[in-house]
Amino acid sequence: MIKTFSKLWMIKPLLMRLLRRALLLMVALQAAVVSTLIAIDYRRKRYRDQGGFPRTYPEPVRIGDDHVQIYTYGEHLYDAMLAAIRNAESYVMFETFIWKDDRVGQAFKQALQQAAERGVRVYVIYDVFANLVVPQRFFRFPASIYVLRFRLLPRPWRILDPRTYGRDHRKILVVDGTVGFVGGYNIGARYATEWRDTHVRIQGPSVWDLENAFIDFWNAHRDRALPELPDHGTRSWEARVLVHRNVPQTLIFPIRGMYLEAIDRASRRIYLTHAYFIPDRAILQALLAAAKRGADVRILLPETSNHVVADWLARGFYTTLLKGGVKLCLYQNAMVHAKTATIDGVWSTIGTANIDRLSLVGNYEINVEFYSEELARQMELIFENDSTNARELTLEEWCRRPLIAKFSELVLLPLRPLL
Repeated sequence: MIKTFSKLWMIKPLLMRLLRRALLLMVALQAAVVSTLIAIDYRRKRYRDQGGFPRTYPEPVRIGDDHVQIYTYGEHLYDAMLAAIRNAESYVMFETFIWKDDRVGQAFKQALQQAAERGVRVYVIYDVFANLVVPQRFFRFPASIYVLRFRLLPRPWRILDPRTYGRDHRKILVVDGTVGFVGGYNIGARYATEWRDTHVRIQGPSVWDLENAFIDFWNAHRDRALPELPDHGTRSWEARVLVHRNVPQTLIFPIRGMYLEAIDRASRRIYLTHAYFIPDRAILQALLAAAKRGADVRILLPETSNHVVADWLARGFYTTLLKGGVKLCLYQNAMVHAKTATIDGVWSTIGTANIDRLSLVGNYEINVEFYSEELARQMELIFENDSTNARELTLEEWCRRPLIAKFSELVLLPLRPLL
């Protein structure tokens, strides 16, 4: 017994060395695969034109006392947002993830500054980490504009607290409490014409929900130099237009639950459009269960997105989805950046959250949930029009992919929890 224990004790250091070497080999393989993918993707993008995609022009929809307008083309959205800012009389609340220093970014900055010059109270929130590549001089504003710069680590002494790592991935504009915008569009010239995204404008009582989301974030993260914004509550309750917010600071993530509840109810059809699709086990199983009970489950996503590693992590789910009866529609010749869904001709959502870990249990996100047959009908028409610019991936084709692709997917598998 003693000899056996002694032998095991001697083997332990060897096993630890082998384990360390295996881990180092895996990390080296992952680094090699990621580097190769990024290099190939960079070369491909240099010679690829973007922006040639079909457009949809939905009419405004009335839901209770709210007027809802969907936007699927960036230039039209930006025109509407800039018009709202230029017509502001009392206050503007503007929050974005990425804000480029180009013609579109400058137009928004100028409109906000002009609003402040005529006495409008202007509040701006942007994510510092997301804009590291943007010249920092662009984010210099006159003292008349209140600016909350959401930093990577707002409280460095809490470096080990996972609640401090969530990025502000939201895109919100509220003007005078009467009109609000939310959706997937960042601010930049590239997004105006080259990317297919979805945003929504709300006019009516439900704008309060967007305003309240901005106020809560502002008051939770402002420093002493910034004023506290008053929170007056609302007398209006519109059950058909609901706003859901992910708040990492308090570990509240309702958007994931919203999706699970809606998918679980589906009996006829589920149309999802997402830039990055890396579902967790619960969402994956919910989609497979819906397909098994006869629902027409379709997922539209870019064949090649702006994040090649996310693409390859998503591909790790393709076999399971295709075998489970889920249809995969791969968008062509443009980046589809929308975060939308519509189910059974009744339920829809438009917002900022992707179906991946970063969005569903990581970042600050906001989605609007709509119960409206008319709006769902528009969402289905948009999906069908987008599908004319996509190709359906078949299980046969997918199984014929090269062995090197299958090996790369396997090597990248451990990275899923990071995205």
